[in-house]
Amino acid sequence: MAPVGSYESLQAAIQGGADAIYFGVGNLNMRSRSAANFSIEDLEKICGIAHSNGLRTYLTVNTIIYNHEIDEMHRLVDEAKRVGVSAIIASDMAVITYANSIGVEVHISTQCNISNIEAVRFFSQYADVMVTARELPLRQVAEITQYIKDNDIRGPKGDLVQIEVFAHGALCMSVSGKCYLSLDNYNYSANRGACLQLCRREYLVKDLESDMELVVDNKYIMSPKDLCTIDFLDKIVKAGVRVLKIEGRGRSADYVRTVTECYKEAVAAIAEGTYTKERIAEWKQRLATVFNRGFWDGYYMGRKMGEWTERYGSQATENKVYLGLVKNYFNRIAVAEAQIQTAEVLRPGDTIMVIGETTGVYRAVVEELRLERDPVDEVRQGDRFSFATSEPLRRGDKLYRVDKVEDEF
Repeated sequence: MAPVGSYESLQAAIQGGADAIYFGVGNLNMRSRSAANFSIEDLEKICGIAHSNGLRTYLTVNTIIYNHEIDEMHRLVDEAKRVGVSAIIASDMAVITYANSIGVEVHISTQCNISNIEAVRFFSQYADVMVTARELPLRQVAEITQYIKDNDIRGPKGDLVQIEVFAHGALCMSVSGKCYLSLDNYNYSANRGACLQLCRREYLVKDLESDMELVVDNKYIMSPKDLCTIDFLDKIVKAGVRVLKIEGRGRSADYVRTVTECYKEAVAAIAEGTYTKERIAEWKQRLATVFNRGFWDGYYMGRKMGEWTERYGSQATENKVYLGLVKNYFNRIAVAEAQIQTAEVLRPGDTIMVIGETTGVYRAVVEELRLERDPVDEVRQGDRFSFATSEPLRRGDKLYRVDKVEDEF
């Protein structure tokens, strides 16, 4: 299941081989502030694109719901039913019971912190799929999936309840995302989709008696590294997990494509018997090229404390540098025309990335650049140039140069 926060990411999920996407609409989802949020008018278009490409669609309506929002929630779930959303991801009983009452499939969000078999049994009267708490060790996840089979626990559709887990992406210092730090400091509630990520910052410790100050050195002690399970994904599959969820509705389209591709390939390799250390190393190298805060295995393997990031922001091994826009595409000869808008330079041999709502993510090494009809050694700001492509591009697509990042540490 791939995260979608934009139409570019939707195409990237399709390109990456996702089986399902999840996304939010309006204000009633846990990424309402951090993602380039869709409106209710986008629902039909999103579902049309996804369903025509064989993807299931999961709409997140997973915030706390207040009385004055119940009518808004009803309109959203009604529209989801009308356009054929596959399921609602929810945590508030107002959403869960209403979706049930009108025949919309429900998946239980990680916000419900499902950690035991009794919680599974309770929610099975409402939901067909449940996300277990992020803090749960894998052995306990396996106990839950085995209990479901042994006790024939079925959801409203009559099928055995399926367990979903987060496989990759950001982790939070709080228990399954229940945090009040942003609310306390800035009156923006993380539980209402408006987290300002204060935990990701560097902090100073001050002794109030002596006024002595200490910068917390090297460790961002409230900011965990990102979850990465690619090197023990076989154990997750063996534990009976049926859905692998990739975090990142606020991340870029190239992140969505790269991460989805890697986990799709890894699952196929497990099934084919080709899941090897060499392939795992290659996947981790690719995963490191897109946004990450460093990787660790979360709590699945029995850890009780987080592993903290060492610096602010992304530790990706590649960096996208914005150049300009695609101005035209000549389909018959497979040539794109673009214009450099920034003070950057592009040369033959450089790696480029093109991102667009319909294009998704296109990546290639530029073999030749032409100004007018003549080959040139470089193009600069203001130049309108052409280059050959192996896939169609569209007017208005954004053009980037991809640079390797030199690690300063």
